[in-house]
Amino acid sequence: MKLYSLSVLYKGDTKTVLLKAAYDVSSFSFFQRSSVQEFMTFTSQLIAERSSKGSRASVKEQEYLCHVYVRNDSLAGVVIADSEYPSRVAFTLLEKVLDEFSKEVHRIDWPVGSPDTIRYAGLDSHLSRHQNPREADPTTKVQAELDETKIILHDTMESLLERGEKLDDLVSKSEVLGIPSKTFYKTARKQNACCAIVGQQPAEPLHWDVTVITSERRPPGSRAT
Repeated sequence: MKLYSLSVLYKGDTKTVLLKAAYDVSSFSFFQRSSVQEFMTFTSQLIAERSSKGSRASVKEQEYLCHVYVRNDSLAGVVIADSEYPSRVAFTLLEKVLDEFSKEVHRIDWPVGSPDTIRYAGLDSHLSRHQNPREADPTTKVQAELDETKIILHDTMESLLERGEKLDDLVSKSEVLGIPSKTFYKTARKQNACCAIVGQQPAEPLHWDVTVITSERRPPGSRAT
């Protein structure tokens, strides 16, 4: 079981912005970690942006699960984990983090904040401590409340997109992804398309870790064709 990222975002009327985030990309190739982290940010923003206020949802993408909780006050949290990590623990963590964040960071700073300006240092410790889900208290009030809460489950990232939208276009227009990450994504897509045409087994495509070089894992957000 593994947690890869923990993010706090603000869901504005026209744009969702990242306020603070923590990442664990140690299981990815050293040379791919920058792109992996960018795709985690891209994925977290997209999921929070496409989720309604007051909702909880889980998005399944290959071997990953992305859990999002958007409060009614527009503060949102996203956890990206592997499929084995307990959803209940992930949502308990999000509830705890957002409650803590809202107490430490004034609400007036949320719409205009960024990772460089927001002063909140709790995410790294939360991400590290919750790598072992057994450390989470199974009797907390939050977990009891989750039993009464409907959690929406999306089978793929594409299910979040509006009719006519394509993930490729969102990647291309993204301000979060740098040129190397976008090039990585396009190269991986082309490689898998070619493999499909010639009837070969496609190389393991990457989601956050979209690469055609040697890799151990791939990040969500960059589906193979």
